[in-house]
Amino acid sequence: ILDDPDLKDIDPTVLKHCHAAAATCILEAGRQKADISAISTCLEDCKLDKERIEQFCTEYQKNKDALEILLGSIGRSPLHITDVSWRLEYQIKNNQLHKTYQPSYLVTLNVENSDSGSHPDVSFSCTMEQLQDLVGKLKDAAKSLERATQM
Repeated sequence: ILDDPDLKDIDPTVLKHCHAAAATCILEAGRQKADISAISTCLEDCKLDKERIEQFCTEYQKNKDALEILLGSIGRSPLHITDVSWRLEYQIKNNQLHKTYQPSYLVTLNVENSDSGSHPDVSFSCTMEQLQDLVGKLKDAAKSLERATQM
């Protein structure tokens, strides 16, 4: 998208936001099996003109079956985190035998998927700064959810 000559005068950040919004709209319409009238009403509420709405609905209708097949292959529900475990790891030397003394955290998320019933673990390694950033984002998400439920 960023290489398209017709879009070169548009801020790349705006293009990315528009792309994300369009993808979200398409995925939600497919997930909810929305019909063309519901999609048209939603896009009219977003102040799109009739010509663009018709073009969007035409393209959506052409690709609706493929979208539903793709969404069906992904699964019905997201993974649910049931537990978190972590451990501190120190890298004392690197491959060249130089001393580094770099601490990192190995984090394992125990998750379950209600569709398959399996319990795959998600593991990753991060620095203290990355872990603090993750914790901060999780706290922000919890506050947002708390505010949303109080409305």
